[in-house]
Amino acid sequence: MGMAARLTRRSINAFFDNYHSFTSVAALLVFPVSVSILLSQALVPYSAPVLEIISLRLSLLFQAARFPEFFTLVNVKLAQTVFSFVTTLPLVLTFLLLAKASIIHVVCNGVRRKVSPPPLSSSLPLYRSILPTHLFNSFVLLSAHAAVFVILFVVFNAADALGISSSTSLLCLSAAAAVLYSVVVANATVICNLATVVAAMDNCSGFLPVLKACLLIRGRVMTALGLALPANLGMAAVEALFQYRVVRQYNLRGEFSSSLLWETFSIAYLHALLLVLEVIMNCMFFKSCKVDWHDRHGEPETRGGEDYSGGLMDWEKV
Repeated sequence: MGMAARLTRRSINAFFDNYHSFTSVAALLVFPVSVSILLSQALVPYSAPVLEIISLRLSLLFQAARFPEFFTLVNVKLAQTVFSFVTTLPLVLTFLLLAKASIIHVVCNGVRRKVSPPPLSSSLPLYRSILPTHLFNSFVLLSAHAAVFVILFVVFNAADALGISSSTSLLCLSAAAAVLYSVVVANATVICNLATVVAAMDNCSGFLPVLKACLLIRGRVMTALGLALPANLGMAAVEALFQYRVVRQYNLRGEFSSSLLWETFSIAYLHALLLVLEVIMNCMFFKSCKVDWHDRHGEPETRGGEDYSGGLMDWEKV
């Protein structure tokens, strides 16, 4: 956790060193994505038919797998996640990935711009690597969810076959399942976030950045999780603030006043800044992993895929 705190401080310092660049990226590229994310969550009550269809399919799947009633909560959350993912996907694949390419270009290449962000032309080569990697990351996260549910399917059916059906036993199994689900998804998420930076910096795409990220993150998983915690908690707090200050006020008043509109823009911009800070943290973690990698293997630090070749060979032997 000490290393995570140091990297967090370095990330904040990097943010203020290039304050004008990062705030411009947040306003021009990340802001539309933040608005779409917040609005997609606000539209959940008005999209009941769609959510009911998704929730019903998941509910039938969980019932067929003999999951306990505890997973109805997971069912609702998964339905909302799927809805938000689909509605924000076009903006994520364009604006957000372009923003990530610009931020990675500034942080990892040591570009210092006090006035304006780097031109998009300089970030397009990075975007071409990030886009297929992001799509593959989505597949990895989907596979992580599926793998956990397969394990839980085996565990709960084995418990049913052994006659373990008491409420206390099912509650303990459900709690263990929730912990397992959280750990697996959290690890997959930090690996995918690191893979995005690897793809941009090593000019590779697809599954290779994920393999390199797995090699880099070995022995540093707790640091990665500790580093991801502040930004994710901050974004969760901002999303809750949006629900309380904007959605709740709109439902009470029944109208969208100018003050409410200004508050919407302020909260969305704060959410965009946190997204920018999260990418900066991933860049700092990548640089820290690279330094640690070269210290352990005694190799000169180079760009491209050469500096991972030995590690990939070792990984293949395992």
